[in-house]
Amino acid sequence: CATHNPLLKTDKIYLVGFMAAGKTTLAQALSRRLGWRADDVDLLIEARERRTVAEIFAREGEPYFRSIERQVIWSLLPVRHAIVATGGGTFVDPENRAAINADGVSVWVDVPFDVLLDRIPADGRRPLANDRVQMALLYENRRLAYQQAQLRLDASRARSEELVEQLIDQLE
Repeated sequence: CATHNPLLKTDKIYLVGFMAAGKTTLAQALSRRLGWRADDVDLLIEARERRTVAEIFAREGEPYFRSIERQVIWSLLPVRHAIVATGGGTFVDPENRAAINADGVSVWVDVPFDVLLDRIPADGRRPLANDRVQMALLYENRRLAYQQAQLRLDASRARSEELVEQLIDQLE
């Protein structure tokens, strides 16, 4: 069946990395290629809360958002044959990181900061991107967590189709 690729060393892939790294786009491309489901943590949070991530941050604050995010991660643990696009801060949380690394293969979608800056629209939809100096600090701090992912994909220049093939090669 399409959902079973016996050559892959895993039946679950978690994409981790900074905002605008292309995790959601890559998850969708991997989903098409492998015939697996694709889940996006931020979209699942928005559906559950019936409001945007920006609204949750503004009204409830980051600690509330992180608690919902953790619940969403834990709810996905039983799911197999899936690619999970995590939020930019998901993998920074030690409990999330441990659960993700135990449940599947974590893949750091690594994109340089200057490339990310070009990709992030200044429309307020990404609450942590409003202050560029703070964002640069956040990027440096989060890299330390992302480096604990099991695989790293250099996603600075390659298109998602190329990244899909690179990742499948690493997982076979």
